[in-house]
Amino acid sequence: MKLKMIYSFLNADINIIEKELEDTIQAESPLLHEASLSLLQAGGKRLRPVFVLLGGKFGNYDINNIKNVAVSLELIHMASLVHDDVIDDADLRRGQPTIKSRWDNRIAMYTGDYIFARALDVLSNINKPIAHQILAHTLVELCLGEIEQIEDKFQFNQNLRKYLRRIRRKTAILIAASCQLGAIAADVEDELHKKLYFIGYYIGMSYQIIDDVLDFVGTEKELGKPAGGDLKQGNITLPVLLAMETPAIKDNLVKITDHSTEAEIERALELIKNSDAIDRSLTLSELYLEKALKLIAELPQNRAKNLLRDIAKTIGKRKF
Repeated sequence: MKLKMIYSFLNADINIIEKELEDTIQAESPLLHEASLSLLQAGGKRLRPVFVLLGGKFGNYDINNIKNVAVSLELIHMASLVHDDVIDDADLRRGQPTIKSRWDNRIAMYTGDYIFARALDVLSNINKPIAHQILAHTLVELCLGEIEQIEDKFQFNQNLRKYLRRIRRKTAILIAASCQLGAIAADVEDELHKKLYFIGYYIGMSYQIIDDVLDFVGTEKELGKPAGGDLKQGNITLPVLLAMETPAIKDNLVKITDHSTEAEIERALELIKNSDAIDRSLTLSELYLEKALKLIAELPQNRAKNLLRDIAKTIGKRKF
């Protein structure tokens, strides 16, 4: 079952958030507005707003209040994608031309900065200091993850610990914050919103590992961008790290640079796909999912609990 079908009972509130997103990115500059709108209209799963709403369902749920958190977290995610595409020199995102490819790097960076600023402005409607402290910490970690990815390009001597820290910062922490901030906005008690944070964290780690696997085994149509993009851009992900434990594969992979030919890249991709690195990566993803499911089982019983469980299980069964 597709993710959007699982959380279809939230559609009315998601539609409200969608309208708020469009209103929020209005800008005096026609160019800035067009660039921001092009990203919004490219679509997306809206997973972070969904996690915000589900976190709120464990407390005093009021869509007029909680929508501010959902919009803010989605805008932060959108802005990070714009900056990612500049760093990775990516021409496609969700099957559509990226802002940097339609305009240029300068317009893309200013658009990302503008969307970040609007995210902070929207969250100012939440009168809870802890929410702003959590968001500030999340943004610092997100930026550190981006810098690490730049510094680590084509660095094949990375270890597992460094990879896990990077995906925690780039992906998992924002999903964790979504679950937690949604709960905080709904006045959920401390113990529960902290548990929701770790549920989001474990789901986010699993989600990113699977994304990294799909980059090797998915198609361009499924991914919305060329397959094998991570390796071509020098991003060393879990399948690469695990495949390099085989000396013969490592000898080939460490020769990959930003000047490698398409034939050399394709050869490296085939070596990884035909190794046991894909299955081993999926095993680690499953371990994170199991941690999430164990904590979900401890939540108070309601529809949101069941939905969190179903989303976690669906993420673990995405198409390979």
